[in-house]
Amino acid sequence: MVNIKDIYSLSDFQRRTREHIQRLKENGRPEVLTVNGRAELVVQDAESYQALLDALERAEALTGIRAGLESLERGEGRSAREALGDIRKKHSIRERA
Repeated sequence: MVNIKDIYSLSDFQRRTREHIQRLKENGRPEVLTVNGRAELVVQDAESYQALLDALERAEALTGIRAGLESLERGEGRSAREALGDIRKKHSIRERA
């Protein structure tokens, strides 16, 4: 959630860019920039942005894993042995002895 203290006009950002960049790096919080009083942009430092992307990737992976487990609980899907057997047949791969 954006802190009300982290909302600035774009013109203020342009006038005092160095101050904004320093603050962004120090506190790691994004800033909302407004144009004519309306939110238009969000800026944040690269490290915080990367952490956000990493968290999103983990959340998406967990969502996929949960969906797969729920599918298995409903009896959907097939065993790994069965799937590998189909792959072997499709690609004419002999099973090792």
